[in-house]
Amino acid sequence: MNWFEAAFLGLIQGLTEFLPISSSAHLRIVGEILPNAQDPGAAFTAITQLGTETAVVLFFWRDIVRIVGAWCKAIVGKLPHSDPDAKMGWLIILGSLPIGVLGLLLEDYIDSNFRSLWVVATMLVVFGLILAAADHYGKQVRPLEKLTFKHGILYGFAQAMALIPGVSRSGGTITAGLLMGYTREAAARYSFLLAIPAVYLSGVYKLIKSFSEPMVYSMAQTGVATAVAFVVGFLIVGWFLKFVSSHSYRLFVWYRIGLGLVIFVLLGAGVINA
Repeated sequence: MNWFEAAFLGLIQGLTEFLPISSSAHLRIVGEILPNAQDPGAAFTAITQLGTETAVVLFFWRDIVRIVGAWCKAIVGKLPHSDPDAKMGWLIILGSLPIGVLGLLLEDYIDSNFRSLWVVATMLVVFGLILAAADHYGKQVRPLEKLTFKHGILYGFAQAMALIPGVSRSGGTITAGLLMGYTREAAARYSFLLAIPAVYLSGVYKLIKSFSEPMVYSMAQTGVATAVAFVVGFLIVGWFLKFVSSHSYRLFVWYRIGLGLVIFVLLGAGVINA
């Protein structure tokens, strides 16, 4: 049963990672309603995200190679730091700092208090409403090429909010982008690029710690979940970018609010434990 559950959670991770509906919230919720009825844990979540993030790396491989190459050339003086790709490299580094620092400072809360389903349900609803406002009122005129260092750090703090399950890494950064006037596609694209350092560092960190700390699922089962997440995520990432180029986020907003309210009802009725 654990093998099936791990694979199923990997499927959920792959389906939800790139959508603004919080993959960590879904793993937390689904874990509670599976036969074993338990939280798969922050370590399992972080490790399986390595699968979906590897899908992002493959999808954006050309962009990544170009950005890293330009950044390295700028470091040694072969390109000006104002070069768009070199600048993007600095923006990704800058935007990754908040989640790195806060992730270490708040690790104990991330692994425990923040994973309460009361918190998860609240974040789903609250940030669903914020996403709705951003999608409706955001000017959506700024392309990714207009991204500034100030906006880069604001994106970073928005990404750091995803340390709380229910916020959503992509949802937080996309919401911030829309509020700052970026187009839906630009906000989503930078969100995906910005997530790469954070997810890899977090996943590797939790992977190393898992060798000395107990996990709900074995390393082999977690590996299966990660592989499933990679395959499903690779199929989802391209579709999502195309979808957000021509559609609003209204569908995701209603889904977040509906799911949050359902969790509140289940918790209040005692069907699931917080």
